[in-house]
Order: sequence, then structure tokens, then C-alpha cells
Amino acid sequence: MSSSSETKTLFSSDAFTLYSDRIVQGRYSARAIAPDHLVSNYPSREIELLDDHDQDSEKSWKLTEDLSRFPQYRSDQPLVDTLYQLSLEEAHLNIEPDGTFRTGAEWGGVWTRDISYSILLAFAFLEPEVSKTSLRKKVRRGMIIQDTGSGGAWPVSSDRTTWVLAAWEIYQVTGDAAWLDEVYPIIKNTLEDDYKTLFDAATGMFCGESSFLDWREQTYPRWMSNADIYTSLNLGTNVVHYQAHKILAAMARIKGESTDVFSQRADLIRDGINKYLWQKDVGYYGQYLYGRSDLIRSPRFETLGESLAILFGVADQAQTESIINNAPLTPYGLSCIYPQIPNIPAYHNNGIWPFVQAYWNLAAARAGNLSVLNHGLASIYRPAALFLTNYENMVAETGDFRGTEINSHRMLWSIAGNLAMVYRVFLGMSFGEDGLHFTPAVPESYGGVRTLSGFHYRNAVLDISVSGWGRQIKTFTLDGQEQDRAMVPPDLSGHHKITIVLEAEPKEGAEARIIDNYFSLPAPRVIPTAKSIEWESLPGATHYKVYRNGEFWRETKDTEMAVGTPAYAVYQVEAVDARAYPSFASEPVTFAKDVRIIPLEAFVAASPLPFTDFTGDGFVEVSLDKNRVIDIPVEIEKAGNYLLDIRYANGSGPWNTDNKCAIRSLSVNDAYTGVMVFPQRGTDAWSDWGYSNVRKIQLQTGTNQLKLHFEEWNHNMNVEINRAMLDHIRIIAID
Repeated sequence: MSSSSETKTLFSSDAFTLYSDRIVQGRYSARAIAPDHLVSNYPSREIELLDDHDQDSEKSWKLTEDLSRFPQYRSDQPLVDTLYQLSLEEAHLNIEPDGTFRTGAEWGGVWTRDISYSILLAFAFLEPEVSKTSLRKKVRRGMIIQDTGSGGAWPVSSDRTTWVLAAWEIYQVTGDAAWLDEVYPIIKNTLEDDYKTLFDAATGMFCGESSFLDWREQTYPRWMSNADIYTSLNLGTNVVHYQAHKILAAMARIKGESTDVFSQRADLIRDGINKYLWQKDVGYYGQYLYGRSDLIRSPRFETLGESLAILFGVADQAQTESIINNAPLTPYGLSCIYPQIPNIPAYHNNGIWPFVQAYWNLAAARAGNLSVLNHGLASIYRPAALFLTNYENMVAETGDFRGTEINSHRMLWSIAGNLAMVYRVFLGMSFGEDGLHFTPAVPESYGGVRTLSGFHYRNAVLDISVSGWGRQIKTFTLDGQEQDRAMVPPDLSGHHKITIVLEAEPKEGAEARIIDNYFSLPAPRVIPTAKSIEWESLPGATHYKVYRNGEFWRETKDTEMAVGTPAYAVYQVEAVDARAYPSFASEPVTFAKDVRIIPLEAFVAASPLPFTDFTGDGFVEVSLDKNRVIDIPVEIEKAGNYLLDIRYANGSGPWNTDNKCAIRSLSVNDAYTGVMVFPQRGTDAWSDWGYSNVRKIQLQTGTNQLKLHFEEWNHNMNVEINRAMLDHIRIIAID
């Protein structure tokens, strides 16, 4: 090839511009313009970084593995081609001897959410058998395993149903009826236990921690306990539960069984999300409902949840366009949440995760906004090109992997996100029961011709070509014959050629709105007095918003507010800054006149264990072989609504990980009302007492029968250890 001095932009955003200024004998000299300047020379299988400013990352990458079994991709963006092969190689290197995917170079083993989000992005079609084997590793007792997480995992963490999304995607890709038979009872059993444990009848949503954002203080206010996190109702987690129920309904239909109950539960979740989390004033969903007895909405943007709401149809078309147009895009991409939480190191907070960015890019493509998509593609390709691997996360302020709390190169879901840009964006692949569909989305800066050869779809092998840019398909041909629909049927067999020509669009969508990374104010600390609440003045606060019983009550510039002597009221305070961003709300402060403490040692024998700091005359141990049922008669003078929680200790593990959260069912007058959750409070911290989640219950005048009992759906993810010390029950009148 002859030399040329023509400059060609390969891709560009406000954060990163890559262009080629010389082409000589098939080798490309390119410059990457970013906050750090570097030069890279590469052919399609090699990248070398000539600038040695970065002492912590590799200086070159060259393909060393045989990737001939994978589809081969070529385009007019040679760096994208190279990163495609780098990602395939990293995926290949992540396959363990037992036929499973490891989570990352630094993280061995299979993690439920990591593998599931990765399979959904790319590996259902690139490595279906490895994907199946990996998912099988996350099944126990015929149900899906929740990863270790806050306070002992499930049900504090409750996004194990990401597994359902991956299992269904494998079925849609392969059409494997035996796989469907295998996973259907697992999914059905899991969703039934989740319904009994997580369902919140007041909102129609499911309780539990943010999906994958499982490091408490990274995305929740510091005052929230793990029991509080269990009570919260998160956007991303609920969208996953919604889609899981839709999938179960589809599976039931295929198997000739009733779909009604699963479809109805899905509708309740979707309606709850749109009723309680949609924020018309800012044009996107809130992060979650949180608090204790009375929940308020956090208005923060949660990127994965917003993306999945678009992709799974929770958001309608108007909401989809609003989310895409109003999203807080920062120069290096979309952070996991926005604004950031102050005084918390970069990880989920103040972090950009390529796999999350990948789902956002799919949502932008679905919405047809090529300007936003263009910015998102640069967020995927920039760090992979600069650091020559797929890191798990980058600091939102710098775009650098250095400075994050924990990280790994060759991270599986980051690899999957990189590959998904080729398959699901540039080629527009999506899989359904009726076949393989194509809806390419190509920004103008990624125009030209792109080809994928040797793609296996069921019994067919496809060679695919997409030329041009835009979203509108001008022509779609199969073996030279123009087709009415851009798809291939599932029963296609043999070798075929697909040619797609895109028609350029005069407009790429609303211009991507790039804003600076930003931190909110810290949450106020509220102190109750006899007839008022007080808090410290926070620098930067223009005013404060006060909430009463979960509803906005008053606004003030003062740091004190009279509340009188209510029979029952819960107050929280937000600090609002000059940009109108609120802080997290303060820890709830409760005023109550009718509070009853019921010692549990009055009904079963007190434990002889030498723990301290309990109230009354002792405490009661519950485990799989001790006090599986405790009956508690309670006399009530006035019928009405009450709050019930339990003071407990659980020293079976640390605050932030493991899998030994204790769980018990609560029945009131023979009616099941839900579970009481006793998360871990610290390893061997059996004298560290706190309160469980709160249940709103109805009590009648006279004797009421409360019962704490262990049921099959109360098994945690450890199964063998389900233990807590119970001090007393607290009942508060709220009428």
C-alpha cells in the first residue's frame, strides 16, 4: 500500500480523539489525544505504545493465541479491529481448565452477576458451552446462588436473578430445548423464594441492594445498616426482577404451562418502578427508595438501572428519549451513579465501569441517539487502547485505572462489553425465539464497511457485511436476495452471506450533553430534642429539605425545625447545593409515644452463651436446630397499624461480604407477613446489637399471636449456618 498523508479520524469524543495520519504498507500510525498524550503504532494484530510515561501498564500487545475458531472482524477502524482481537484473546485466556470463565485476571471463580451480565452481552453466542458450564456452577439446592455480599448476601443482596437473563439468552441463541428443560425449574424455584422473601406489597417492587453495586458505603449513605439496605427498593435490581419474571412467563408458555402469575408479578414490578422511581422533573428514574419505616426516593442517576429499564421495556418511548437526553454524561463516560458521594474512594462511587457503559451504549443505540452512542463508544475504546487490556473500572475524574479501590485487568464483563460493541451495536444483532435480528447503529465517525465472517448461528454459518452509517437499513439481502425483514429464521442451515446497507441520517439525535464530574454534599446528621430536630450547618448548602414520614414536608435555610410532640413521626433532612443537587437524606429520627419492648427470653429459654450488652434478662439463640419456632402472644389495647422490628446480633461474618445472613418468617395471627432479616454485623461480633428490618403490621384489640418460624424459603446462601441472637421485639404504634 502506498503512503498517504491524509488525516482520518477513527473515533472522537470530548475526552478522546484517535486519528490516523499515515498509512504505510498496511501499518497505521495513529495518535491518541487525551489528557495524557501518547502515540501508538499498530497493524490489525499488534499495538505498541511508544510513549513510556506510564510505568504501570503494558507498553505493547501482540496477538499470541489462535483465534481462528472465532468469527473474524474487519472494518475501516483498525484500532477497533485490534481491540476486538485483544478482547477475544482475553476471553480465551479466561477459560479455566474446568470449562468455566474466571471473573478476571485477579479474580478466580465464577460470580453470578459477573458471568450473567457477561453472557448476556457476548458469550451466549461466542462461548455457549462455557457459558452453560459457568451458570451450572452457580446453582445449589436447585436454585440460583447469590454472590457473597453486604451483611451475608441474600436477601440483602438480591440480584441473583441476573442468572435468568443469561440462561434465557443462551436458549434464544441456541434453541437448545434440553437447556430450557434444565433451567426452567431452577428459575421457577428461585423466583418463588424471592417472591416470598423480597416482595413489597406496598409498591409492587422487590427489596434488596443495587445490582452489582454491592459495597455498602460506595452507593448508600453511611448510616444505612445492611437491614436498611434489604428494605430499600432499587431501580436496577427491580428491572432485573421484572425481566426475570417476563422470561419465566415465556418459558412457561413454551412448556405449555400457565403464565398468568409470572406476568402479573412482572406487571406489578414495572408499574411500581414507574410510579415510585420515575422523576418527571429531571427526566430519568431515581436510584432507589430508602429509609427504614418510611421510604423516600434518592434522585441520583444509576446508569445500569437506567440502561436496563430502556433495554427491557420498563421505560416507554418518551421516557427512553428523556433518559438518553438528560443523562449526566461526563467527559470519560457515564459513572455508575451521579452525582458522586463525597469522601468515598473511587470504585462504584466516582467510577466508570466499561460493562455498565456497554449497556448504556446498547440503550443509546436502541433509542437511536448516535451522538450519545459516539461518546459512549469512546468511553469503551479509550481505556482499552491506552492500557492494552480490559480493566474493570476507571476513576471518573481521570479516566485512569489507577486510583480505584480494587481493580483487575482482563476483566470478563469488560471484555464482553468491548465485544458487544461489534456484535450488538455495529452489526446490531439481537436474538429472539423467532430468529436473529439486525438493527445496526453506526455513528458517522465509525462509517465505512465492516465485515464479520464465520459467525455460527444454530445450524447456519453467516458472513455479514454492514456498510455506511446511521440506523436506517436501506437494503438487507440474504445470498443476494433482498428481504422484507432484517433477520434470519432459526431454522436456517448452511453457509450464507448477509449484506446490509445503511442509509445516512441527516441527524444523529440530540447532541450529547457533557457535564463535569460532580460531588454532592454529605448527608446532615440530625439530632432530636424534646420538640425539635437540629443539624449542623453544611458549607455549600443553600437550603435544607425536611421530610416527614417519607413525604416532603418543609424547606428551610435554618438548621433547626420545631416538630412538636407527635404521637408518631419520622424526620429526615437533605442538604441542597447551588446546583440543586440534594445530599443523601439523614438517618431517620423517630418520635413515638407508644413503644413496647417485648423480651424474647420471656417465651423461650435464654441462651447461656457469654455475650454482653443485651437488654432485659438475656437473649435467645435461633439457628437451624435451636428455636425454629417461637410463639409470642402480645396484648394490644387499641387495634391499628404498628411497626415491628427485632434487636439482634449476628457475628457469623463481616459487614461487607460472606453469605450467612440469618432469616426468619414472621406470621401475625396466623397470616404470613414476610421475613425478618438479621444480617451479619461483624466476624465474632456477638455482643454488637442492632435492629432488623421493620415490618408494618396490623394488630387487633386483645391478644395477638406473633410467630417467628423457619421455613424452606428462609435458607440463606450458606445453607448450613443460619444463626442469630435475638434480644427483644420492639412494637411502635403509628396510628
